Amino acid sequence: MNAYRVLIADDHPMARMAIRSLLDPDPSFEVIGEAQNGEEAFLLCGQIQPDLVLMDINMPKWSGLEATREVKKAYPHIKVVILSVSDDVADLITAIQFGAQGYLLKNLEPDDWINYLHALLGEDSELTREMANRLMYRFRQEEATDEMVPAVLTPREREIVMYVGAGKTNREISEALIIAENTVKNHLKNILEKLQLANRVQLAAYAVRHHLVIK
Repeated sequence: MNAYRVLIADDHPMARMAIRSLLDPDPSFEVIGEAQNGEEAFLLCGQIQPDLVLMDINMPKWSGLEATREVKKAYPHIKVVILSVSDDVADLITAIQFGAQGYLLKNLEPDDWINYLHALLGEDSELTREMANRLMYRFRQEEATDEMVPAVLTPREREIVMYVGAGKTNREISEALIIAENTVKNHLKNILEKLQLANRVQLAAYAVRHHLVIK
């Protein structure tokens, strides 16, 4: 399998070097470019067409969130993961709204970084358990805007949405429901289409907002 082509966007040279040193030993990743602000990240996406952008949330000119919004508008096939030292759920929610596929905390262990990126690029779990829990807490503090779940969801699809809301991977869902992992993937594809959601992260937020969460 070809390596995933990665663009690193961070205004701190040492941070870019640290991220590169973390990815370089893994043959699954090839760092093909670096950007030092959000606007440059957007322009490089057009020039080098990476598979993945690791986007620092706080950068000059355009912030990481602003750059993510523009990248996803122009190049929806490019995956974007926001990098941050903060686990502020408001930032996570904004990142989701702007189209990011993931959100990584810079203080995670290197192995957690690599495992997370592999899961994301393999279209497995795009949301860490910690962030799933924070989403759950945040939305439980708010009144749900719509208590009714669309009737288009089958009982099985509702079950799967609940597991996604709890941050479970496809493999964990397949084991819990005793179905094939490919069956889980097919269900997720149908669910996203029915609910008109872009990705798994948005589905997790949807699950929490509508109280479709495993107790």
